[in-house]
Amino acid sequence: MELESETRVDKTPFIFGRMAEFENFTNRHHERKQLEQNFQALINTMIISPRRWGKSSLVKRVSNDVMTKHKRLKVCHIDLYNVRSEAEFYAQLATMVIKSTSSRWEEWLKLSREFLSHLRPQISFSGDMHEDISFDVEWDKVKQSPDEIIDLAEKIAVAKDIKIVVCIDEFQSIGDFKDSLAFQRKLRSHWQKHQHVCYCLYGSKRHMLLDIFTNASMPFYRFGDIILLDKISNEQWGKFICERFLTTGKTISMKQACYLANMVDNHSYYVQQLAQQVWLRTAKVCDFEIIDIAMESVKNQLSLLFINMVDTLTTRQLNFLKAVLDGVTKYSSMDILREYSLGTSANVKRIKDALQEKEIIDISGNNIQILDPLFKYWLVHDYY
Repeated sequence: MELESETRVDKTPFIFGRMAEFENFTNRHHERKQLEQNFQALINTMIISPRRWGKSSLVKRVSNDVMTKHKRLKVCHIDLYNVRSEAEFYAQLATMVIKSTSSRWEEWLKLSREFLSHLRPQISFSGDMHEDISFDVEWDKVKQSPDEIIDLAEKIAVAKDIKIVVCIDEFQSIGDFKDSLAFQRKLRSHWQKHQHVCYCLYGSKRHMLLDIFTNASMPFYRFGDIILLDKISNEQWGKFICERFLTTGKTISMKQACYLANMVDNHSYYVQQLAQQVWLRTAKVCDFEIIDIAMESVKNQLSLLFINMVDTLTTRQLNFLKAVLDGVTKYSSMDILREYSLGTSANVKRIKDALQEKEIIDISGNNIQILDPLFKYWLVHDYY
C-alpha cells in the first residue's frame, strides 16, 4: 500500500523518539496525580521502569503542569547521560539550577557570584546570551568543599522564597563515578536536610536503579517515594490511537487499535512507532492487513540492529533466550540444562546477569521477560 503524501506525513499524529507532550501524551492519570502531589509537597521521588516506557515524558508533563499552577515552584531538569565524573556532575547541577531559577542572564551572573563565589566559576555564554549559559569550576576547589554546589538549590530557594524540584534523568550513571558510594553518601547527607527543595530521580536502567533505591546497604535506600511505572493498558492505548486517527480524518476501530498496541506488548515507544506506520498506510479507513504489513515493516527496519545485538551474545546466552521464549520457568533443572545446552546452574546465573546488564531481559522474582518486544518478535519470526 502506498504511503500518504509528504504534506500528510508532516502532520503525523504519533510521536516516538522524543518526548510526548500535550495531546501526544497518553493517559498516566494516576501517576501524574501522584507525582504532582509529590512535587507540590516537596517529597523526594524515584521513578523506576524499563527504558522507553515514558518516564521522561511523564516528568516533563507534570513539571509543566505544576509550574503553570504554582508560580513560585520551579523545576530544574538535569540529564546525566553524558556525565562521567563527579566534577561534570557539579558543573551540570550548578548550570541547570541557576538557569531554571533565573529568567535573564544578568540574574544568572548575580546568582553565581552570590552563591558560588568561593569556587570562582568560569561562565560562558552562547552567541545569544539570552539563550544559554554553562559553568565550569576549579575541581581542586570543589573537592575541598563541595557543599556550595550540593546545597545550591536549597540556598537559592530560601533566598528567592520559592520551591525547587530537581529532576535528574539517567541517575544510575553516578554508579560509574570514581568512589561512587562515597559520592552517593555525600549527596544523601545533604539532600535529606533540604526543606525547600525535593529531588526526582529516574533513569533507563531499571535493575541498577532498583539496586540504588531498594538495597538497604545503599546510601539512597528509602530516600523517598518510589513509583514503579507500569505499562499503559491496552484499552487506554486503544482509545488514544482511535482519537488520534480521528483528529486527522481517518478511522481505526477500537478492536484494531487494541490489536495494534498488543502486537508490541503495549510498549509506549513501539505503540507510537507502529501506530505512525499504520496511520501512514491508511487512506481513510484502517484494516487488520494494514496493521500486519506495518508490523513487518517496522520489524524489517530494525532487523540490522537486532542482528548486531545477536552477534554480541554467546551461544549459551542465545540458548537461554530460546528457553525464555519457550516459556521455561525452571532454568536450572537438569533436563532444561541439557535440552538448551546451558551448562551448569551456576552458569545460568552468569547468563542472567549478563543479559540483564545488557538490558535484554528483565528479571522480577521468578518472572523473566525479553524487554524489547520487537526484538522478541524478530527472534520468534526470523531468528529461531
